[in-house]
Amino acid sequence: MNTIFRGKDFITLEEWTKEEIDTLLEVSKDLKKDFAMGKTTPYLPYQTVFLMFFEQSTRTRNSMEAGITQLGGHAHFLDTSTMQVSHGEVAKDTAVILSRMGHAIACRNCFWGIGNAYLRDMAKYSSAPILNLQDDLFHPMQGLADLLTIQEKRGSDVKNLKVSIIWAYATTHKKPISVPLTQSLLFPRYGMDVTLAYPEGYDLPDWVVEQAKKHAESTGGSFRITHDQEEAYKDADVVFPKNWGSWFKNPSTEVVDAGLEANKGWKCTEERFALTNKDCLYMHALPADRQNEVDASVIDGPNSAIYDEAENRLHTAKSVMALTMGGRGRQ
Repeated sequence: MNTIFRGKDFITLEEWTKEEIDTLLEVSKDLKKDFAMGKTTPYLPYQTVFLMFFEQSTRTRNSMEAGITQLGGHAHFLDTSTMQVSHGEVAKDTAVILSRMGHAIACRNCFWGIGNAYLRDMAKYSSAPILNLQDDLFHPMQGLADLLTIQEKRGSDVKNLKVSIIWAYATTHKKPISVPLTQSLLFPRYGMDVTLAYPEGYDLPDWVVEQAKKHAESTGGSFRITHDQEEAYKDADVVFPKNWGSWFKNPSTEVVDAGLEANKGWKCTEERFALTNKDCLYMHALPADRQNEVDASVIDGPNSAIYDEAENRLHTAKSVMALTMGGRGRQ
């Protein structure tokens, strides 16, 4: 087991080995047990993490703020509209200065074609680890919590578990592709049989599909694409029906367009969920568009794991911070 993590950036799980991800999960489980028993875990006393948000957040912001407090440190919430970033300050200058003042910089920047590049630009110049709170391509914090939740519910050996990542209709905003993209790359690394289902026009980048298939080949899992939602629900063990935007094919920021309206029927209904295997898990990163994405009887039903999934954002965030901001460093 690798035990040297201090200073390591957390931008995408693709840059973490499976062994390293397993360590993150084990530490998450330990921290969750300690939290349940009321044990204090002051592994990062007096340390500071800067939380830069270019957009709104509920689970991510609060899991990070609560998490660093429970680790003995402090979070500075930074609304970037009130920072000099809004006046054009470049990523280099922000990263150099904040990393001199604290111990990690965590950032959410989901602007298409900008977010991931911005985080990587900061990583070039920061003397502290850069933690990705979601960008236009990746959401590693969510992916880690999703994987932990699946293992809790279905056991640590998830090989050949049938998992379906399914597009769903929503009108709240044009959502990033980072959640399904992260899941598509992560789950095949654990040997799961992954189905990605979406209507025409909501593709993920070609390199994602190629890499997901390579991961599946190396672990004995599988990765396939379908444009038939009923096929994706049939005999599934875990389903993730969630909206994402058509960014790869159509980078327009318009939320509701003809392509979206043509696919109102893509919804996790009680009838479609009934096509899954018995005890199938319904999961969603939240917030869900309850009116459009899913029937209340499913999201609030006995198979829904959304609140355990959301709580696990706290424990996995603590694991990431404890290992990258503390722990053993490179010699």
